[in-house]
Amino acid sequence: MIRIIVAALLCAPSVLAAQAPVPANGTAVLERMRAAYDGKWYYTLTFAQKTTMFGKDGAKRIQPWRESLRHTSAGTQLRIDVGDPANGNGVLYTADSSWRFQGGKLVAHDADGNAFLPLIEGVYVQPVAKTIAELAPTHVDLSKVQGGIWMGKPVWIVGATAASDTTSPQFWVEVERQVVVRFIVRFAPGGDAYDVQLDDYVKAGGGMLATKVSMFVKGAPAQIEDYADWKVDVPLTDAVFDVTKWVRTP
Repeated sequence: MIRIIVAALLCAPSVLAAQAPVPANGTAVLERMRAAYDGKWYYTLTFAQKTTMFGKDGAKRIQPWRESLRHTSAGTQLRIDVGDPANGNGVLYTADSSWRFQGGKLVAHDADGNAFLPLIEGVYVQPVAKTIAELAPTHVDLSKVQGGIWMGKPVWIVGATAASDTTSPQFWVEVERQVVVRFIVRFAPGGDAYDVQLDDYVKAGGGMLATKVSMFVKGAPAQIEDYADWKVDVPLTDAVFDVTKWVRTP
């Protein structure tokens, strides 16, 4: 019911009129995000994650994940250890590629990067032009921007120009904190659109971190992520992201 009310507010002219002026395009939105945390955002992040996955029949499966993220001149990397890290199961992501491991062995290397990395890390610490290039596979139309309201706060919606459009690739940026609070994206060509909602933001070093991420497909929950034990700007060696030495020593 709450989300229905929020969606209705998107269409209320009196609410929209109270917002800050809408930037000319998505590039301008990314530039404002970059400027808001210039020189402040963290370059490494680690956290524990409770991952709740929902089958098509609604059955739940819960897994503990451990995640390690860093940004270097080469770009953003995200390592996910699924279950006990000593078992060697997980995946390494960049914005444009992934390496999957089972039992410490590489089983797949694909050109399917993590679509979130440019918006939760890269945009704050790298040139905007690089972020735009990394977002290209999501097919978000950066020429389209509109104002809206999400959870009672003004947002800029990049990739859509009508409040009724909730299927086109798009990301929503909260005006006040300059963070992404919603991302509608297809992870596979021709696949279903995922409605990803980023909530419960906390201060993390000089930046921000969404500690709850909820993914919905056709209105039904697909995956819920709850973060804990987060740390920023901790030393992470090259070995953590070395695909030839995946199993980590505790």
